[in-house]
Amino acid sequence: MSTTVTGLPEDMDRQIVQAVCDEDAMACVSVGMSGLSDEILLCILRHVPVCDLLLNVARVCRKLHTLCHDKTLLTRVCLSEEYMANDLSVRQILKQLANHVQSLSLSGCYWLPACTMEHLVRCRVVTHLDLTGCRLTSLRLSRLLSSLSLLTSLAFDVAPGFNSAQLNSEAVDSLSRLSELKQTLLTPSYGVVPCCAQLRRLALQFDISDVTREGVGVCCQLMVGQSSVPHYQQLEEFSARLAPGEVNQTLLLLYLAVFSVHVPERLRVFLVSIPGPNPAHWPAATSLAQSLRNHGDLEALQLPRSWLDSLSLERALQGNSPKHLSFSRCPALWAQVFHSLLEGGVKDATQLLSLNLSGISHAPYPECTGIRGGEDKLVAGTMSRLAIGCSNLKHLNLMHTHYHHENTPGLGGETHLCASLAKLGCLRSLTLPACALSDGLNTRHISTHTTSPSSLLLGLKKAPRVGLQNYKPDSESPSPRDSTLGLAQLLAGCPFLEILELIGPGFISALPRLEPCARACVEPRGMCAWARGVGDTHLAALEALSRLRRLTLAGLPGVLKGTGLLQLAKRCQDLQVLSLANLGSLKTMNYTSALLDTLKHCTQLQELRLEQPYLSANASFFEALSCCSRLQRLCLISRSGTFDPFATETFMERCHSVVMCHMFMGGTLVACRTLQKTLLDRFSAERPALSVVIYPLQHEDLPLVIRDIPLTLLDRTTLFQSHVAQAPHLSPW
Repeated sequence: MSTTVTGLPEDMDRQIVQAVCDEDAMACVSVGMSGLSDEILLCILRHVPVCDLLLNVARVCRKLHTLCHDKTLLTRVCLSEEYMANDLSVRQILKQLANHVQSLSLSGCYWLPACTMEHLVRCRVVTHLDLTGCRLTSLRLSRLLSSLSLLTSLAFDVAPGFNSAQLNSEAVDSLSRLSELKQTLLTPSYGVVPCCAQLRRLALQFDISDVTREGVGVCCQLMVGQSSVPHYQQLEEFSARLAPGEVNQTLLLLYLAVFSVHVPERLRVFLVSIPGPNPAHWPAATSLAQSLRNHGDLEALQLPRSWLDSLSLERALQGNSPKHLSFSRCPALWAQVFHSLLEGGVKDATQLLSLNLSGISHAPYPECTGIRGGEDKLVAGTMSRLAIGCSNLKHLNLMHTHYHHENTPGLGGETHLCASLAKLGCLRSLTLPACALSDGLNTRHISTHTTSPSSLLLGLKKAPRVGLQNYKPDSESPSPRDSTLGLAQLLAGCPFLEILELIGPGFISALPRLEPCARACVEPRGMCAWARGVGDTHLAALEALSRLRRLTLAGLPGVLKGTGLLQLAKRCQDLQVLSLANLGSLKTMNYTSALLDTLKHCTQLQELRLEQPYLSANASFFEALSCCSRLQRLCLISRSGTFDPFATETFMERCHSVVMCHMFMGGTLVACRTLQKTLLDRFSAERPALSVVIYPLQHEDLPLVIRDIPLTLLDRTTLFQSHVAQAPHLSPW
């Protein structure tokens, strides 16, 4: 790199000067950054986004220009959240990266035009390329692959119209050398998998709707000739995540057809996530379990509930030391899961880092009704043994489970589930059912809400509607003074928690995309009386988590005034993501005042998702929200909510970093569309990545509107879903 740069000052000290005061002499001495070593400056520059690094900092002076182009800063580059980078800026960056970058991610850059992808051919030394969410045709992909002969890892979307026959011979040659591939399938296709004979890692995301926008059914028939059937001879890791729909399940089985003939010998990661109560049967699951046992190097396992029985699961885990296990919605397997982890079935349980037991003790499915009753709740003693055996666990998901504290001492004298979980000192993320925080059941709850009606009246009793408030004023009686003793033990034992999700039983988001699947997997709101005792006092206790970065609170009817929110916001000053849904009464919004005060303290907040039936997004709300100067993504969901168009526009003007504004509220379609157009017309030029969706929540076309939202925003913010102990393939490469 030449040291002569036209137009740059020679003396960096004139540009960046720091005053250092001597406490004794009270004299002021100017110390320039040029006095710092290059190593220290490089450490500082590693924290600067690449756009600012190359387009701003590099222009300060000659020395910074040279350092900003150091290969240690430009070898691995991620542009995924450079929301303010327009097409021209990205082109300039790619030009400067051409001879340096080896790993480049544009994942989620949905706003970039397709022609920008043409400039990636400059990066001829790149080995890892992630274009998930970018606009890429088969012809552009062909030209790109022809220029990237060193590529070993690729991620991209297979969009409608993709045709692998349009790939030229050089592109097919590059694909044959790939060892890692991630495909997001938006249309039924094998993508480029048949061309990749050396794959060691394959990650698939299926997001195909069963019907087109015109209402025509999607056909999943593929060419099944020898040239198009995937073969996984070298495969070590396979992962697949499915959106709801029969087409996605059918296509997955086509991808897995070869497993019925031969299970890859080197396979050590197998992760399949299928939503809904009835995943398609896969006959090769038993042979997969046997193969995993024989090889003894299993790292991660996740299977739909109908793919494995207890015996097959025992075989799969026998003699292995997995790092990630997920048994979400597998109530028939929960006894075997604990037996394998606690009774020596697993070779070394201390290797386990991530465990998803969501819904494992809840049995809403017909074949699992035999385990209902008193045996479907978590046992503090068992969880205590699990915490001791899996002592290095960092991520634990217990959503849709139950724990009812009965003041009965358990193993080692613990009297509460939270005391057992407190032994997981390495825990970084945790999802709990609301009832797990309760220290006991109010007897008035028992008499008022849990009295069993006679069999005669059962036939006349109206079934409770999912999502509606189901408690009476007596449930608002104050909790006993020691109601947070269990929670206090948990917080003291797990001080490094960064992600916490507290979700009440039966909570279901009002957005329709995953609603049918969710309804089949949870129970109606209000069935768990213990959850009603979790309220403001418990939220206030969360202030002990000074490292908290992400907080989700959903389906907590015991939250009355929201004072606990304000208290934790004052102490958890690094909170970046906040998701609140259905707190307190669903007939009114009682915690509005506390919420506004809470937002004023969330100065580091980058993402807010708020779901409440009677939310009023008025001038006061947006004025408080404007205090979140770093906010980037906003999603408001309110079936009977209202919004102030002028206040919304003023908020967008004040918060320059907001690139996503999704509001699914009440109001007319005309009012929603008018505001959406106003925001897009006014702010799109200065915010290239701006995504504005404002639509009536109860409109019949809402599912089609949701389908048009970029997946990176839909999965991350708009849709309600747990982010704890999910399969490793769901996180960015």
